[in-house]
Amino acid sequence: MATTFSDPHKREFAKIFDSLCGAHSRWEVWSDFISLAAYDISNAVDAVHREKREEYRGAIAKKYTPEELNRFAQLFTVTVDALDRNMRQDFLGSLLMQLELGDKNAGQFFTPYHLCEATAEVVGVADTLKTHPSSQGWISVSDPCVGGGAMLIAFANHCLRHEVNYQQKILFVGQDLDPTVAKAAYIQLSLIGAAGYIVIGDTLSEPVVSPHGTPLFAPMDRETFITPMYSLSDVWESRRRIHMMGRLFKTLERQDYIPDRSVRERPKPSEQSDPEPAHFEPMQLSFF
Repeated sequence: MATTFSDPHKREFAKIFDSLCGAHSRWEVWSDFISLAAYDISNAVDAVHREKREEYRGAIAKKYTPEELNRFAQLFTVTVDALDRNMRQDFLGSLLMQLELGDKNAGQFFTPYHLCEATAEVVGVADTLKTHPSSQGWISVSDPCVGGGAMLIAFANHCLRHEVNYQQKILFVGQDLDPTVAKAAYIQLSLIGAAGYIVIGDTLSEPVVSPHGTPLFAPMDRETFITPMYSLSDVWESRRRIHMMGRLFKTLERQDYIPDRSVRERPKPSEQSDPEPAHFEPMQLSFF
């Protein structure tokens, strides 16, 4: 590698990464690492997509020896430690660019992290949570071209600087057309304990449309990756349950309960028609 890394974690990552690039291309190794890590995290919390993603994971694992798979695990360990020691970075996104693995033909260039931090500071969060009438103590933050997740990570760090608990107050939503970079964003958001989800798809033709009119619910009919904090946190599960109960009560209030007091002949059994179904709005009563 011609690139020299001053960061010890990136230097260690590059060393292990290079050792895997003998029989496989550099991009293939990078893509396989990102997919393996994303599937491992997802399969621990997402029962909807688990079976299919376990198949994908198995197909990738077959390409490598046990020793090589152990090196992939080492890459993940380095990534975990890097973000644990310094959350103010886009570790995987910056590595992608420094390893010269970005798709230049597609105009792929990740925004430097310090610019993302400046943008997050301009957007702000504390005042929004306090003054926005519909925030209810939490807000969602969306990046329709999420890349490696730098903007969302910067927003999480912005929350920390302003003493806002982003794990309980912010729902992070991202989307990207490139599956590999979207999965990288998912890995990093999961490792910093952010609640939210990443959707793979074209933002222009297939924007994220959350079920039930709120970003609280991830669109599980899409190629969606939900973070452990989104799935396992009692705080976010309670909010989803409360929202669904509110929808149920509003639906019941719209029903006509005024009895028909007119006198009419009871129809004979043969003349009785099948009862019409109640006109309830479709609801998804499954919680992740």
